[in-house]
Amino acid sequence: MNAHHLVALAALPLLLAACDGGGDPVDQALRETAAANQAATVVEGAVSGPPSHDAATPVGPTIGDQAFAASEAEMHRLMVAATGETIDQAYIAKMIAHHQGAVAMAEVALRDSRDPEVRRMAQGVIDTQTREIAEMRAWRSAAAN
Repeated sequence: MNAHHLVALAALPLLLAACDGGGDPVDQALRETAAANQAATVVEGAVSGPPSHDAATPVGPTIGDQAFAASEAEMHRLMVAATGETIDQAYIAKMIAHHQGAVAMAEVALRDSRDPEVRRMAQGVIDTQTREIAEMRAWRSAAAN
């Protein structure tokens, strides 16, 4: 049996289910997508599983990941701690924390990157996010009055 036969056999139950006579067009589209995805995973009689790691695939944090770990953790800590009584107040508080995290990550990029384009983008993030933090703080002060 060749791969085309295996694909057809793997998709058959889903295709038959799709022919149940009418139904919701969204359900039909989901069934068709599921059938196509299942058929795509069948290779020479075996269903593929999760990708395996080889020597070229990092299994732990990369040097790049490690460079941003502290700023990411601090951003998440600040975002969880940021609160507000209203949706507006909570949004502003959390976005200030989020933007502070973006600035901290951009500072890491400026410090460690040697790529001029990355450094240009990082400086742009610092400039834009710092301005937006000031706008959000001004809104918060005005809303408190």
